[in-house]
Amino acid sequence: MNFTRLIPNVYYASIQDGIKFFVDCLEFSIGHEELKSENPFCVLEKNELRLFLFQHQALAKEHNPEFRLVTHTIDEVFKKVSTSHPGFLHPNLNKVTLRPWGAKEFALRDNQVCVIIQQW
Repeated sequence: MNFTRLIPNVYYASIQDGIKFFVDCLEFSIGHEELKSENPFCVLEKNELRLFLFQHQALAKEHNPEFRLVTHTIDEVFKKVSTSHPGFLHPNLNKVTLRPWGAKEFALRDNQVCVIIQQW
């Protein structure tokens, strides 16, 4: 088997929360949107990354995903995010930290998702 990409589905009680986190903070763009539909969703894109955001009350209560985004410029990413959106910094990993497994990491979170930014 050969896979080329993993594209997660992320559920929010309010899809605007996800847009604020992924688009405003992490600078993804909206590649497709049906935000005014009965079941709002959108496809977010950044380089080769994709994810689907859905507005769904019940599933948002059941799913609290955690992702890792790998970068080669963690200090630059940290500086930008901590300046523009400091409220998203995770209290348990709110600065770039060298982890025991050899990666430098810091984490972000909103009311639904945790994203760990990582550099090996």
